[in-house]
Amino acid sequence: MKKTSVYLDDALDHALAQRAAEEGLTKAELIRRTLSGAVQRPKRPKFEGIGIIDDGGPTDMAANVDRYLTETGFGE
Repeated sequence: MKKTSVYLDDALDHALAQRAAEEGLTKAELIRRTLSGAVQRPKRPKFEGIGIIDDGGPTDMAANVDRYLTETGFGE
């Protein structure tokens, strides 16, 4: 087992101590279990296609947003 140091603010340290006591564990064991669970969870998917739409609309929307909003009457 490897020793690692982390800095915790007082509120987090207190919450960890309380939770560990409630579960009958040391703070170190609670931290190890929590970190182990965090790294074993599946990775969140990366959404590579966000904002990419091919619907035949204008391709210059971002550059001319004010013009398009005016044309549609948005905000009137």
